[in-house]
Amino acid sequence: MGKVYFIGAGPGDPELITVKGQRIIREAGLVLYAGSLVPKAVIAEASPNARIENSASMSLEETNSLMTEHAEKGEVVARVHTGDPSMYGAIQEQARLLKERSIEYEVIPGVTSACAAAAASSASFTVPGGTQTLILTRMEGRTPVPASESLEKLAAHGSAMAIYLSAGNPSRIQKELLAGGMSEDTPIIIGYRIGWPEEKSVETTLNKLAATAEENEFKRQTIFLILPGKNSDSESLLYDSGFSHMFRKGEDK
Repeated sequence: MGKVYFIGAGPGDPELITVKGQRIIREAGLVLYAGSLVPKAVIAEASPNARIENSASMSLEETNSLMTEHAEKGEVVARVHTGDPSMYGAIQEQARLLKERSIEYEVIPGVTSACAAAAASSASFTVPGGTQTLILTRMEGRTPVPASESLEKLAAHGSAMAIYLSAGNPSRIQKELLAGGMSEDTPIIIGYRIGWPEEKSVETTLNKLAATAEENEFKRQTIFLILPGKNSDSESLLYDSGFSHMFRKGEDK
C-alpha cells in the first residue's frame, strides 16, 4: 500500500514550499494539484513518469478515486493544496475517505497567505507592549460562520486579524470591524495574489479599506491584514542587555 501526502504548497511562490513537500512531489507517482490556486511552477520538479492531474474541475469522489487507485498500487501520492492544508484546506473529508480504505496519509504544512502577506510588507502581527494575539478568520458568505465568530465580535478584542476569503464584500468587512470598536485609523494591509508574479500589497487604514480594495479591483485571492500595533515604536526586551533569561544573565548579576 502506498501513502497519500497532503502538501501545503504555500501562497504561490515555488520557493516557498517546504523542502519535504518538494521531495514528496519528486517521489510521487501521482501529483494531484489544485490548479486554480497552485501554479505549475510549484510542481515542476515532479518525475517525468508521474501522472499529473489538475483537480480544479473534479469532485471529491473523483479526487478520491484517483488517490485511492495510485495508493493501492503502492505509489506515493502528492495531493498539493495552496497555502497550508489546515487553513480552509478541505482535507478533512478527503482524509475520511482514505481512512475508510485503510490508506495511510500525512499532512505537510505550508506557508499560509497571512504570513506571506505580512512578510511581503515587512509587517508584524504582534508588537511589544501591544497586541499579542492574531485571529485568523473569514467573513460569512456561502460558507456559514458561527454568530460568535462574526467580524464585529472578533474586532472587539482589538487584536491583529487576518481575514481570508472575503474580498467579495470589502464594504461589509469595514462596516463590521468599525461596529466592533476598531479605530478608523487602524492600519490595514491588503495583499493580492501574494507569492505570484503579479502580487501587490497596499497599505491603507480601516476607514478606507473598502475604497482601497475597490480602486485596486481586488476581488479574489486577496487577504486583509488588520494591524492595530503596526505603527507602534515600542521595542522588545528580548535583546536588551539588561534582560536576563536562561541563556543570558542580566547586568545586575
